[in-house]
Amino acid sequence: MEKIFACIDGSTITSAVTEAAIWIAKRTSHPIRFLHALEPPLQQGSDDLTAIIGLGSQTSLLEQLAKLEQERNKVAAQHGHLLLEEAVKKAEHAGLTAVEKQQLSMNLVDALLTHEDSARVMIIGRAGKGHGDNFKMLGSHIETLIRQVHTPVAIVPPQFHAPTNFMLAYDGSDSTDQAISQIIKGGILKGLGCHLVMVDKHDGHCQDKLDIASARLAEHGFNVRARMLDGDVYEALWRYKSDHAVDLMVMGAFGHSKWRQFFLGSTTLKMLEDSRIPLVVLR
Repeated sequence: MEKIFACIDGSTITSAVTEAAIWIAKRTSHPIRFLHALEPPLQQGSDDLTAIIGLGSQTSLLEQLAKLEQERNKVAAQHGHLLLEEAVKKAEHAGLTAVEKQQLSMNLVDALLTHEDSARVMIIGRAGKGHGDNFKMLGSHIETLIRQVHTPVAIVPPQFHAPTNFMLAYDGSDSTDQAISQIIKGGILKGLGCHLVMVDKHDGHCQDKLDIASARLAEHGFNVRARMLDGDVYEALWRYKSDHAVDLMVMGAFGHSKWRQFFLGSTTLKMLEDSRIPLVVLR
């Protein structure tokens, strides 16, 4: 059975990731697997030490550094196990019984790729341990994950609140049509108010595509509010999101060139950095 993979690391966002996983599990009945990745430490350039210490003390010092590193890894692993146990307890206290935990000694992206075949959705924090609330520090990490996986990825802000509505940024491409199919089949967003928005490219076909997409969602029971927007993509989406109190944003990872640049470029990083609502990326 497919699982909800929730990535926790002990940062301030861990609680929000846990709550998001619980919310999705209750809506889909999928089991949760809380995942803690022991990221390999950055190399400090031990070879450089040879220039500042004598040959007689070099071996002894390097041995001490190796022991310290082993101890650091041991403590990090123990801390990770405690984090996993707390997340499991919180999920069980919320009434869930299908809850698992796992710790892997590899970077986060590789850990998730290892389990992609069994993943229903992957949940990660908008910023990680050591980054505070600075999304820019983690932007490339998230982009790398989204480029490589074909599983929906939920990016959670520091505070998570169960959404009552969502906004789908639609561009008429195959990618966003597939996103609509995933929304219909997935069940996670069923029953939430749907804001279907499209930024007019003035090619004469936008309104027809928007109407067809809206009809598909309405046919499957979604309460859809479809709107055609004008102007810059980022500004139009941001303005609509703010004006209509959108709780959650949904986007396809790739679309037409303009939207591909929007998603993978600085504009989307700015959207994520400025936003305080979750973002779900569908492939």
